[in-house]
Amino acid sequence: MFHVKHRVIIIGSGPAGYTAAIYLGRAGFNPLVITGALAPGGQLVNTTEVENFPGFPEGILGPELMDRMREQAERFGAEFLPADVESVEALPQHDGHPQYRLTTSDDETLETSAVIVATGSNVRKLGVPGEEELSGHGVSYCATCDGFFFKDKPIVVVGGGDSAFEEALFLTRFGSSVTLIHRRDSFRASQIMVERAKADPKLTLVTNTVVTAITSDEPSPTVADATSSVNSDAQSGKAPAIKTAGVSLNIGSGIGLTKPGTETADKPAIKLPGLGGNALGGGLLSGLSKQPQKHVTGVTLRNTVTGEESTLDCNAVFVAIGHTPATDFVADVVERDADGYITVKGGSTVTSAPGIFAAGDCVDRTYRQAISAAGMGCRAALDAQSYLE
Repeated sequence: MFHVKHRVIIIGSGPAGYTAAIYLGRAGFNPLVITGALAPGGQLVNTTEVENFPGFPEGILGPELMDRMREQAERFGAEFLPADVESVEALPQHDGHPQYRLTTSDDETLETSAVIVATGSNVRKLGVPGEEELSGHGVSYCATCDGFFFKDKPIVVVGGGDSAFEEALFLTRFGSSVTLIHRRDSFRASQIMVERAKADPKLTLVTNTVVTAITSDEPSPTVADATSSVNSDAQSGKAPAIKTAGVSLNIGSGIGLTKPGTETADKPAIKLPGLGGNALGGGLLSGLSKQPQKHVTGVTLRNTVTGEESTLDCNAVFVAIGHTPATDFVADVVERDADGYITVKGGSTVTSAPGIFAAGDCVDRTYRQAISAAGMGCRAALDAQSYLE
């Protein structure tokens, strides 16, 4: 156990947390960012390509976007602690400000004058076979983020509230068909949303039905399979041939694989479809995915009344059964609503506790976008700066 004093601590490392760290770092506060013990970067680290974040016209991978934000915050003096915050405790005032003690999952205690909570929310999941494995490969929790990728494809939406209907209606812009599946015979959504859905010819409503599994196509060869083959041939003295997306390459044949933009007359760049343009050159198989690339092909369904099972072909499953804000650890110090979202004053990020600010999906139940979270992180940093000064 030991104590470290920081003027401001940011809890959470998604777009809101990192943006707050950038602003506070530039203002000279050298904030400490408690990133989370297992998966720094928030929900975007679990996404594939992000196409709607300004400044990246060609799109950017979610993990890369979070890495860039972190590097930018680090450039301006932010420090990072890979841990979870277990509790926040109010302490007596010092220099006219209340103080707070944070206890982490490593039993470390940290004291500070200001806290920005940017812990986001967790999507509620179905918990069925195939869901985890296919997340980012046809299973999604955000229609605005991923709907575009399923143009002219059959889509399934799971849920029965306004959010589910909003997502289903939005997805009719892209999918060849949209089927909304709900476990009960009546919907929690408002009547106007239900009527709009019924009036849409591309949208089908299925009630008294649950998804019991999400199915996929056959996985492509893994990097381990390819490496094993290469090692076997290398031991025999043969130069193995690798086929990728219709391109056959013979290792040791003299062909030079170079990065696009650095090609020469005798070493042309070769872009391999499906590998994001990565060349195999110096890092053998470095462009190959380390995980099997599966894609959703359908869902298995069960009727909750009759027990009858069936299957439905689709290429995407959007799960819209709600979110759970990650705010339990501050329940004793700030006000929250009935669903656990931290309440703030007006359009600010000011909570009920002096010196504690909140931003991102732990506050926002409506938009839940990376760009809106980043904007709120900016506001939280400015609110905290004004408070401390």
